[in-house]
Amino acid sequence: MAKKRKVVAGVDPEYLEKQKASLIRSIRKSVLFNKKELEAIDEYCRQFKVRSRSALIRQATMERVLEGLEENHPTLF
Repeated sequence: MAKKRKVVAGVDPEYLEKQKASLIRSIRKSVLFNKKELEAIDEYCRQFKVRSRSALIRQATMERVLEGLEENHPTLF
């Protein structure tokens, strides 16, 4: 029996599948921390009840990257 697709009004289901597939994280990068940095991350996670350190690090990194790109975007004049 075929799986029923969730239908969102006015949106092509195949487009949604492509969009979902493009968001899958398949590339791994490693980051090394010293002892004090890791203790700070652990303390932050305990204090603010963060369950996923990787999500925290990914979000903080991407916020910084996107902020930098926004500040230094090319201008025509």
